[in-house]
Amino acid sequence: MEMEEKPCWYILHTYSGYEMMVKDSLHRLIENNNLQEQIFDVKIPMEQTIEEKNGKRKVVERKLLPCYVFIKMVYSNQLWYWVTNTRGVTGFVGPMGRPIPMKDDEIRKMRLEEVVVDADFEVGDKVSIDAGPLEGFDGVITELNNLSQKAKVNIQMFGRSTDVEVEFIQIKKIEA
Repeated sequence: MEMEEKPCWYILHTYSGYEMMVKDSLHRLIENNNLQEQIFDVKIPMEQTIEEKNGKRKVVERKLLPCYVFIKMVYSNQLWYWVTNTRGVTGFVGPMGRPIPMKDDEIRKMRLEEVVVDADFEVGDKVSIDAGPLEGFDGVITELNNLSQKAKVNIQMFGRSTDVEVEFIQIKKIEA
């Protein structure tokens, strides 16, 4: 596993609260050593939540996975050494500290990369949901949103007609 040609996403484990510092340190490492051709991206997945404090609501960004930073790079032993010796990094997630590349479905679930699907769907098309919590359901598309890459699908659930919102990558057209 010395050198892979294709960049892959890997997971770094960090000390609690050190995620932003690790991300900044890795960006400095990339700039100082001209590693733009080996390390392509460093991300901390965030989500927006609404917090209520003293009767006031405000939108706050929270880390989806505290203590983890995601890095897209072409793996090499030299990069492994530099990244694991970055302050705040405890190591890569994998057996004996050696990284395992993330799978495509894991990358999509973590929203590390936006996958744009060229949808050939139309309102009224029969589709089957083949991913996610509603996997196995069939329905009819009632609404399409190309901007957010989502569709509203009318399915039969518990004997009732229900509209659910799913991503384009989760549905497949049923040919009549």
